[in-house]
Amino acid sequence: MMQAICDSAASPEAGPSRLCPLQAALATRPCVESYDQFSRVALSLFRFIGAAYATGASDCWEAAYRFADEAPGISDSPLLVARAAALVRVLRSGRPCELCFMPPSCKRLSKDEAELMRLLAVARNKQPGELESVVCQFVGNENEIATTRAVNALACC
Repeated sequence: MMQAICDSAASPEAGPSRLCPLQAALATRPCVESYDQFSRVALSLFRFIGAAYATGASDCWEAAYRFADEAPGISDSPLLVARAAALVRVLRSGRPCELCFMPPSCKRLSKDEAELMRLLAVARNKQPGELESVVCQFVGNENEIATTRAVNALACC
C-alpha cells in the first residue's frame, strides 16, 4: 500500500512530479558510504549494540566484537566496542524514547544514527565548544557532561 502511494503518478495539472513524504525523507538522509572508515565501523558497532539492547541476544554483542576485530586500522577493538557501548548506554539513559538503529547491513541512516555520526564528526574535529552545543541539542542539559565524555572517548580510539 505504501509503495502504491509512493509510486502514484502526478496529475498532469500538478506540474513536475514530487516525491512522497517518505521518499523525500529518505532522499535527504546521508548514506553509509558518505562517511570515513572509522565512522562506518562506529556506525556498525552502534547498530550491533542497539540490536543487542532491543533483542537481549548475546549474539549481537559477539557480532560487534567480531566486526571490530576484523575492521582494518583498529588497534584495540575491545576498547572501541566498550566505548561505543558506553555512548549508547549514556544516550539511552537520558532520552524519553529508545534510540532508533537500522539493521547493520542497511545503507541508509535513521535520524538518531545521523545525529550520532554528527556528534562523532564534531568530536573528531576537536572544535572547542562546538561539541557541547551539538550534544546539548541532541540530549539536552541533563546528560550533557556524560555524553560529551563518552563521545570524546570514542572519537579518540
